[in-house]
Amino acid sequence: MRKKKKNTSPKISNLSKSIIDILRKDAGKTFNYKQIASKLGVDDASSRNQIIKKLAQLAAKKQIEQVDRGKFKIEDKRDYHRGILDMTTKGFGYVMVDELEDDIFIPPNSLNKAFNGDEVEIYIYNRRRKKKSEGEITKIVKRKRTEFVGVLQLKKDFGFVVMEDPKMYTDIFVQRNKIGEAKDGDKVIVEMEEWPEKADSPFGKIIKVLGTPGEHHTEIHGILAQYGLPHDFPAEVEAYANELDTSIQESEIKKRRDMRDVLTFTIDPKDAKDFDDALSFRELDNGNVEIGIHIADVSHYVKPGTILDEEAYERATSVYLVDRVVPMLPEVLSNNACSLRPNEEKYTFSAVFELDKKANVVDQWFGRTVTYSDARFAYEEAQHIIKSKQANIPKDISIKEDAYTTDEAIVSAILEMDRLAKKMRADRMREGAISFDKVEVKFQLSEENEPVGVYFKTSEDANKLIEEFMLLANRKVAAFIGKQKPEKTFIYRCHDEPNDEKLASLEKVVSKFGHKLDLKDRKSVSSSLNSLLADVQGKKEQNMVDTLTIRTMSKAYYGTENIGHYGLAFDYYTHFTSPIRRYPDVMVHRLLQHYLDKNESAKQEEYEEKCHHSSEMENLATNAERDSIKYMQVKFMQDHQDEQFLGVISGVTEWGIFVEIEQNKCEGMVRLRDINDDHYEYDEENYAIVGKRTKQVYQLGDEVYVTVKNADLLKRHLDFNLIGSRADVEK
Repeated sequence: MRKKKKNTSPKISNLSKSIIDILRKDAGKTFNYKQIASKLGVDDASSRNQIIKKLAQLAAKKQIEQVDRGKFKIEDKRDYHRGILDMTTKGFGYVMVDELEDDIFIPPNSLNKAFNGDEVEIYIYNRRRKKKSEGEITKIVKRKRTEFVGVLQLKKDFGFVVMEDPKMYTDIFVQRNKIGEAKDGDKVIVEMEEWPEKADSPFGKIIKVLGTPGEHHTEIHGILAQYGLPHDFPAEVEAYANELDTSIQESEIKKRRDMRDVLTFTIDPKDAKDFDDALSFRELDNGNVEIGIHIADVSHYVKPGTILDEEAYERATSVYLVDRVVPMLPEVLSNNACSLRPNEEKYTFSAVFELDKKANVVDQWFGRTVTYSDARFAYEEAQHIIKSKQANIPKDISIKEDAYTTDEAIVSAILEMDRLAKKMRADRMREGAISFDKVEVKFQLSEENEPVGVYFKTSEDANKLIEEFMLLANRKVAAFIGKQKPEKTFIYRCHDEPNDEKLASLEKVVSKFGHKLDLKDRKSVSSSLNSLLADVQGKKEQNMVDTLTIRTMSKAYYGTENIGHYGLAFDYYTHFTSPIRRYPDVMVHRLLQHYLDKNESAKQEEYEEKCHHSSEMENLATNAERDSIKYMQVKFMQDHQDEQFLGVISGVTEWGIFVEIEQNKCEGMVRLRDINDDHYEYDEENYAIVGKRTKQVYQLGDEVYVTVKNADLLKRHLDFNLIGSRADVEK
């Protein structure tokens, strides 16, 4: 048996970083390899050779400068910046720096233990004109998170938690005494405690066992945990909420505008648990109408500085997963005190408008009210009234017999509001608003939360009626504060213009389907996007074009600097109408009352920070919701592995094509290596793959038949087998 050779020349870990740190400390001063070896505390020949070699490599990469033979330095340019690390699934990342136009590329060996979402300090060592500038992370300023979801792989004396997040490039090592009750193969939450200098992986401890991978509740709780989203309320928050006085008091009514005698009703989804908005309607003597948008007065109960407010702020939003809602507020508020249920008096915050026959606002009023909801409608019921112009609602769409009234006053109110809403919508479109009526995928679930069917949710007149009046309230509240002089700190829902490069890319894709875009100016862009979205309605490429168009748009966010809302074509816009499920709306209510009381402007820095937090939490919630849909789609397809499906090619990459099944919108991948009839090559310019021998082309938008090859619940990923093009299969 051959003896293992003893390693007498260990490799110096993190040598690049160590050398750069030494040179930076004395920027402008020159060092030779001996001086650097001395600073590192090494003096053997092997270490010196490693230093000499590394100095040459760093100089070749222009990370350091060789000023004379064997002498090196870093110029005191101090090209340091702070930003947020955005990791890719391929192991490298980009840092977004506010003051720089381009993101900075960070190669894997320059991450220096930073993770996705961390706030980091970077040193930019390679500024390029055409390609991405390159940099290195020099410091982790603030970890985005320290808790991660993964599956425990247990060895004899230790374990590794294999990460679920594809953007996590390392597993976490767990010592035996920090494994707790977890068993091999369990899905767990692991907390990272430290990452020792010479360790390949960070060290952590298991803080929660989620359950067996693949089981429904395990996976749903795993999705929430992956994004650091809460599940249950802390006991002390529940106790605080349960002790609130939610009764309607005469003393409080006297401080408010009493609108209990005005016809008021709600229109919501059939299965809604909370009703945070209601509409009131009355005809005025001058021929105009008064319409009130009444919103649950959450800020009456959720007071600044309380544990209830702190919890609501931390959550910032309700999270809507496929099978459940994780609310922002405890149930005693969200489903009871703040829910505008029929035949109950409620405290509300209202925007009341006088509108003429052409839907022009001729007068407005904002303030706290008390209201009484006369009726509750499901969207289906309101839609029936709009279509049939009467209230004899068929039993098959009624939620329950006492949920609506046949009162002619309500019928005429809904019909007049529908007429006004259509006028307001037409005006918006004329001003350049973009009409996104994207199809929503919904699942029919069994009692055990198994997906037994898929259906699509579309927006009809009743939905659009509610949407228009909510938009009106949001826009007018924002303009009321935004136009005041001197300027007041307020929270706006901002949406920037789309990026020119993304628009050009979208134009290239849709041209493959015979559609055109006019990118001449802002108005023509909006107009041609609307034409495009209308043209694809009901066509095979609709969902893909809708998705691509939404991706072209900038991301909406909350901010104190008003830039308007491009997608809605509003100069001023905020979120006022959903305080049960969005914390920014609670802040908007507080600020609006603050200014109605003639107080000074609030501190901008404080609210800007709160806006940033709310935008971040909204983004996490959206990702969790998307993952829960993907999980349910994979679960649904597991039971259909023997079936053949017609789909449309929704994406083309160098390693495969994405196919979206037309009947249920589930998307999966056909890998190039799995297509057996030929060797296919990626044609990037034409969004296609081409067979080398047969010249068979599969292009973006083509209809193809597929079967399910693999439905991986843990990775939430579908793999398909390609049967062939629709034309070939149906010959």
